[in-house]
Amino acid sequence: MSETASILQLKPGKEKSLLRRHPWVYATAVARVRGRVQSGSTVRVESADGRFLAWAAFSPESAIRARAWTYDEARPVTPALVSERLAQAIARRAPLAARTDAVRLVFGEADGLPGLVVDRYGRQLVVQFLAAGGGAWREHIVRELPRLAGCDDVYERSDAQAREREGLVPREGVIAGAPPPGRIEIVEDEVRYGVDVVGGHKTGFYIDQRDNRRLVARQAAGRRMLNCFCYTGGFTIAALRGGAAAALSVDSSEPALGQARANEAANGLPPSDWRAGNVFEVLKALLEEGRRFDLIVLDPPKFAPSAQHLERAARAYKEINLKALKLLDPGGLLFTFSCSGAMSVDLFQKVVAGAVIDARVDAQLVRRLAAGADHPMLMTHPEGEYLKGLMLVRV
Repeated sequence: MSETASILQLKPGKEKSLLRRHPWVYATAVARVRGRVQSGSTVRVESADGRFLAWAAFSPESAIRARAWTYDEARPVTPALVSERLAQAIARRAPLAARTDAVRLVFGEADGLPGLVVDRYGRQLVVQFLAAGGGAWREHIVRELPRLAGCDDVYERSDAQAREREGLVPREGVIAGAPPPGRIEIVEDEVRYGVDVVGGHKTGFYIDQRDNRRLVARQAAGRRMLNCFCYTGGFTIAALRGGAAAALSVDSSEPALGQARANEAANGLPPSDWRAGNVFEVLKALLEEGRRFDLIVLDPPKFAPSAQHLERAARAYKEINLKALKLLDPGGLLFTFSCSGAMSVDLFQKVVAGAVIDARVDAQLVRRLAAGADHPMLMTHPEGEYLKGLMLVRV
């Protein structure tokens, strides 16, 4: 394979990131491509002086022109390598079965499978091929997943914006087994949730917030909760199960709120206050009404899909945190999150600190929050740490 593989050669000095095992090669670092190559093809990446650097997946229309599979010249990309990495990724998640049957089995570059996401909901698998490399191995991956994960039903949700940036068209639908039902019930820390893998956000549920839902539940007893951007009520149901005195949950989607009410009923909880509306407007109205809470969760959608949107996103994050802090009673807790990969942990903390200053309150940072263990960050790829959060207490 090394004799016939196409070669992607870098400009002088652009090999440093690959030598540090960062898996992305940007288009601006590429000098030339030699040989016949198409989207998803494996290319041999070489430095300007011809040294081998990596075997990588080529993406001709993406700003990330190549994503590294392996840095070992003697281990090119083969079906055996892909199967091995799938098996290893799934095995690493096995301990989570004691807590839940909703798990991210594969998380892209962190598992050595660039651009591939695989989520498990009970007996249902949901896959996302978000980059050209994983997509080139689509048939092999789909054939291997049922065997390795023990699930026959596989549904594709390759409809995220990341795929468009790769120059790939969206793809959705059944690719193995039976069509998924409208509601798949999962259990997480003894709490029941319904998941719609066809019409829901992402692959149907925010698996990445598992540990943070448990943390909120442990802090909820006796508190009055406000959950903004509540989606299908994950944080709300966890908090009510944890003994929250009351909960007001806000989301712009009526279908999501319908699922949230169903989740509430499935857990034997009495009806709480679910409100459809624009969170920015609802926060303003709650301040005007003089409402107060002692547990607030802010888990908004991605305000910054790319670095070009950071300034506008920072304003939006600051606005919701400013209003939330004003609604929070002394001793109250604020759990605030950003899922914008373009926003660093440091920048997010600075934005929230600015909101604290403008709110003219005192607040302490109790804990930094992140995604669960099934969303690991490759240490040489900090871009993988998209979810970040802060737990604050107003003093």
